[in-house]
Amino acid sequence: MKLPTEIFRDFTVLRIPLRQRFRGIDYREVALFQGDAGWSEFSPFLEYGAEESRTWLKASLDAAYKPWPTQFRSEIPINATLPIVPVDQVSRVLSRFTGCTTVKIKVDDFEIGAGLVEETLKIIPNAKVRLDVNGGWNLAQARTYIGQYLERFGEVFEYIEQPSHSLNDLRELKRDGSVKIAVDEAIRKNLSAPMESLRNAADIAILKWQPIGGFEAAHILADRIGLPVVISSALESGIGISHNLVLAASFEKLDYACGLGTISLFESDICEPPVVAKNGLLEVKRVVPDPELLKKYQAAPERVEWWSNRVTEIFESEGFREELA
Repeated sequence: MKLPTEIFRDFTVLRIPLRQRFRGIDYREVALFQGDAGWSEFSPFLEYGAEESRTWLKASLDAAYKPWPTQFRSEIPINATLPIVPVDQVSRVLSRFTGCTTVKIKVDDFEIGAGLVEETLKIIPNAKVRLDVNGGWNLAQARTYIGQYLERFGEVFEYIEQPSHSLNDLRELKRDGSVKIAVDEAIRKNLSAPMESLRNAADIAILKWQPIGGFEAAHILADRIGLPVVISSALESGIGISHNLVLAASFEKLDYACGLGTISLFESDICEPPVVAKNGLLEVKRVVPDPELLKKYQAAPERVEWWSNRVTEIFESEGFREELA
């Protein structure tokens, strides 16, 4: 099977270094292409199989060929994102998120995480802090660590994101009522589940443009969940971030800063100017990749072939094109 280049025009694969390891990776590989509406991005993580990546490709084609949804704002407030780094690197990381006063901090436990929170509050004393656990705790650990964080730092925490993978654990934590609970993996890893049940397990829904399946799919999902939303990135390039910004702007009510400043974790964006925060805000607009940056971060031929085969496998799979209609 050959990549249908009449659909995926100017298909380009990039390999962009990260400034420090994030989510266990040092480089981000993404595929870009053009459709009738402009540039789009397909970038499921390398370990994702065809079935999970199928939803990402639907979102990519949706953005490439359909008009953007109605917009309710032209700028989106964003949070800074702090990976698990040595404390002496916190200032350098946060300096890239100009004007951001909400900070999402990746944590595994209390001891190391507390050092990151403490240093963050030294640098941004009025910061709203979000802890992102990526489902890493069981119920007992979550109760212990949350209690320790609250005892040490008080009411600085806006919410804790996905403290456990278990919905039963999340229900218990929400029932405790000590801090708001946000869910990410519980949504995007379980898209066929009865989402209405999340109201008993969480206070906030994290939605991501690609993993959810695009603009329309995200709104349908948000209506089913019935919780306030935060739009967050899946570590995309500036092309993908622009579509996440459009999704954020398409919600009439947006109560929280969004997690869309992750270009600051890359060595460079592939757009010029880069899609990075100014005064804690990102502008909602269509962007295009810079030819010189495309050339600089062009992936090796074998990686281009790998991504081409990945896209083609999904696009030619049974029922996929019918689902796009």
